Amino acid sequence: MKFGTYILSNFLLVLILFNSTKTSLTYAYYQLDPIGFIENLCENKDKPQMQCNGKCHLKKVAESQNSSQNTPESIIDFKELIYCPNTITNFEFKNKLRLKKVNVSVYINHYSFNNINTSFHPPKSFGSFT
Repeated sequence: MKFGTYILSNFLLVLILFNSTKTSLTYAYYQLDPIGFIENLCENKDKPQMQCNGKCHLKKVAESQNSSQNTPESIIDFKELIYCPNTITNFEFKNKLRLKKVNVSVYINHYSFNNINTSFHPPKSFGSFT
């Protein structure tokens, strides 16, 4: 499920990026390889007297980009909307919860100092056990 969502989101991302950069890519192709652009995409190859040199296709791409960027008309006319305030008076919560405050960060000191001057010595052995 996650892999399918990942593929779908990347596919839609590529489509959106390609659609937004289509005109720029066409102009870049025209600037980088004008001879290849004219041979592949020129619409008036059979009419060399026009000397359009691929600009006919560039004009068509620019017009399609401008026509696709027109903003859609608004479905709702906000001038015709009527303002109707809805006032609610005496609103109270029915379930009043009272939470008891709990102190979470309590410091407990488990250290105690034992004031003994003598230190522990192990017992002495009185013989050898060999």
